[in-house]
Amino acid sequence: MASTAAGKQRIPKVAKVKNKAPADVQITAEQLLREAKERELELLPPPPKQKITNSEELNDYKLRKRKAFEDNIRKNRTIISNWIKYAQWEESLNEVQRARSIYERALDVDHRNITLWLKYAEMEMKTRQVNHARNIWDRAITILPRVNQFWYKYTYMEEMLGNVAGCRQVFERWMEWEPDEQAWHSYINFELRYKEVDKARTIYERFVMVHPEVKNWIKYARFEEKHGYIAHSRKVYERAVEFFGEDHVNENLFVAFAKFEEIQKEFERVRVIYKYALDKIPKHEAQELFKNYTMFEKKFGDRRGIEDVIISKRRFQYEEEVKANPHNYDAWFDYLRLVESDGDPDTVRDVYERAIANIPPIQEKRHWRRYIYLWINYALYEELEVKDPERTRQVYQACLDLIPHKKFTFAKIWLLFAQFEIRQKSLQAARKVMGTAIGKCPKNKLLKGYIELELQLREFDRCRKLYEKYLEFSPENCTTWIKFAELETILGDVERSRAIFELAIGQPRLDMPEVLWKSYIDFEIEQEEFENTRNLYKRLLQRTQHVKVWISYAKFELSVEGPDRLAKCRQIFEEANKSMRNCEEKEERLMLLESWRDFEKEFGSDSSRERVRKLLPEKVKKRRKLTAEDGSDAGWEEYYDYIFPEDAANQPNLKLLAMAKMWKRQQINTDDEPQEKDRSVEEVTSPESEETDLPDKQAEEEPARNTTETEQEKTYDDRDDEDSSSSSGSDEEEEAKTKQSKSPQEDKE
Repeated sequence: MASTAAGKQRIPKVAKVKNKAPADVQITAEQLLREAKERELELLPPPPKQKITNSEELNDYKLRKRKAFEDNIRKNRTIISNWIKYAQWEESLNEVQRARSIYERALDVDHRNITLWLKYAEMEMKTRQVNHARNIWDRAITILPRVNQFWYKYTYMEEMLGNVAGCRQVFERWMEWEPDEQAWHSYINFELRYKEVDKARTIYERFVMVHPEVKNWIKYARFEEKHGYIAHSRKVYERAVEFFGEDHVNENLFVAFAKFEEIQKEFERVRVIYKYALDKIPKHEAQELFKNYTMFEKKFGDRRGIEDVIISKRRFQYEEEVKANPHNYDAWFDYLRLVESDGDPDTVRDVYERAIANIPPIQEKRHWRRYIYLWINYALYEELEVKDPERTRQVYQACLDLIPHKKFTFAKIWLLFAQFEIRQKSLQAARKVMGTAIGKCPKNKLLKGYIELELQLREFDRCRKLYEKYLEFSPENCTTWIKFAELETILGDVERSRAIFELAIGQPRLDMPEVLWKSYIDFEIEQEEFENTRNLYKRLLQRTQHVKVWISYAKFELSVEGPDRLAKCRQIFEEANKSMRNCEEKEERLMLLESWRDFEKEFGSDSSRERVRKLLPEKVKKRRKLTAEDGSDAGWEEYYDYIFPEDAANQPNLKLLAMAKMWKRQQINTDDEPQEKDRSVEEVTSPESEETDLPDKQAEEEPARNTTETEQEKTYDDRDDEDSSSSSGSDEEEEAKTKQSKSPQEDKE
C-alpha cells in the first residue's frame, strides 16, 4: 500500500507553459514531409524483378495474371476500370482477339459507358483494324446518338483515312439528330476545307432553321460576304429581318446589317436601316443602335444628320417617360423644348396638344402649378415663334375656360392674356379680360397687375377707381394704402394723400400697421410738416410704446434744425425711460438706454453721460426650473437678466435675505461634516442655491405671492424682484426681519 501511495505521488504534474511566444525556428508541415521523404521511412523495398526465360514460365505468368483479373471481375462486375485494365493488359501482349473478347464482355455489362466505347475503338484504330473500328463507332452512335464525342471521333477517323464521302455521310447522319451549334459549324468547316462552298451554303440554310438565332443569321451573312457573294449576303440580312419580324426584332441584326452596307459604301441604305430599326425596336433596347448610328453620322454624315440622331434619341427617351407617367409635366417640358428646337410647327403643336390633354386629376392648386405653364408656353410659342395671334388668343381662352375659377385661379394667365391683347393693340379687349378676372375671382395680384397696366397707360382716373375697388376688397392691406397715397403724392394732391393716410390708420385691422405709420411719418417729413409729424408720433405712442418708435421720435427731433433740438431729443429719451420702467421686456429698455448713451456720447456733456451710465442695468446670469408638457421636471435653464438701478433701490430686503441664507448655511455646516467651502454673499443669492437653501416653512409661505415669475422659477431673488413692484419697502423689510428671527427656531425644530 505504501509503495502504491508512493507511486501515485510520483506521477508528474503537467507543467504549465510559461513562455508562449513563438519559437525562433518554426517547423512546418512541408518540412516534416520533406524529411520523411528523404529518410524514406514509409517506402517498402520494390519486389525483385522476375526474368522469364522460357515459354512455360511465360504461360505460367499469363495464367496467374489472367486468374487475378478474372477474380477481380468476379468480385464486382460493374467496376469498368477492371475490365479496361484487363483488356489493355491483353493488348500489351498483342492478344487483340482476347482484348476484343474482354471489351465485348464489358459492353454486355454496361453498354452505356462512354469510356468503354472510346477505349475499345481506340484499340482497334491502334491495331489498324479500320473496319472493326467503324463497326464499333456505328454501334456507339446508334446506341448513344447524343454523345457528340463519338461523332467527332468517327468523322475525324474517316477524314484522316481520306474517306471524304464516308465522313460526309457520317455528318449527315449526325445532322439528322439536330445537334448543337458547334456540330453544324464542324460540318460547315469540313466542307470548306474541301472548297465545297455550295454545300456549306446548303448546310447554313438548314442550320439557321434548326437554330433560328440572330447570331447564326449574322454568321451566315458574313460567310456569304467572306466568299464574295455580296448580293447573297444582303439577301440573307433581308430574310433575317423578315424572319424575325417586329415581335422578335433585335438591334444586333440591324447593327450588323448597317455595318455590312457601310463597308459596301451604301450610306443611304445605312441611314434607312438605322431609321427603320429605331422605329421598330423599343427605345430602352436600342442603346447600341443609337451609339452606332451616331458614330456613322459622325464619320459620313453632316452636322444636320448628327443633330437628327441626337434629337431622335432624346425624343425616344422622352416618349418613354411620358408614356410611363403622363402627368410628369417636367418630362413634357423637356420634350417640348426638344421638339421646338427642331422647328416643325405641326409636330410641336401635336406634342403640346398631347401634353395639355393630361389635366391634373385633383382640383387643388398645388397640382395645377406645373400644368398651367404648359398652356403659357403653348401660347408664347404660338405668338412668338409661329406668329399666329388668333391661335394664341384661342389657347389663352381655352386655358381660362379649363381652370375652375370658383376654387382657385392663376393671375398670371389673366395678366399674360391682357398683355397679349395690348401687344395686339386691342386695349378694350385687354380691359375686358382684366374686368372679367376681377369679377370672377378678385385677387391681390390681379388688382395690382391691372393698376400697373393702367399706370403704364397713364390712366390715373382709372387707377383711382381701381385702388378704391382694391381697398374695398382688402382694406387691411397696408401696401395698397401706401401705394394709393404715393400715387396722389406724385400727382401733386398732398391733401388727398394725407386723407388717404388718415383713412388707413383709422382701419380697425391692418396687416402691417408699423409700415403704414412709418410711410405716413415719412410723407409728412418730406412735406416738411414737422408739427404734423410730432402729432403723428404722439398719436402712435398712444397706441404702442415700442422702443423703436421712441428712438425714431428722438432721431426725428435731432434731425429737425433748431436751437433746442438737443433738449427736445433728450426730453424724449427721458419720457421714454419713464414710460418703459414698468415694461416687462427689459431688453427693449436696455436698447433705449444704449441709444440714449450713444446720443449723449456724441452731443452730451460729462454730467449727462454719467447720468445715463448710472441708468444702465447690470447683467446677471440666472437659472430657472423647466417643466415639461406632462408636468414632469425638465431640468434647469440658464438665462440673463438685467437689474436696473431703480429696481434694485425698490428692493432693500435683498441683502437681508442673502444674509439670512448665509447664516442658515453656517448653522447647518456646524452640525454636519463640512462638504463645501463657505460661499460669499453673492454666491448665496445665485440661482444654484435658490432651490435648496430655504427652510421648509418659509418655502411654504412664499408661494402665496401672486407673481408669475415666482411660480416658474421658485427662486427668492426673482420673488423679491416681483414683490418690490407690488408692496412697499417698509413691509418687505419687516417681513425679512421676521423671516430672519424665525429661521433659528425652525432650525432647532
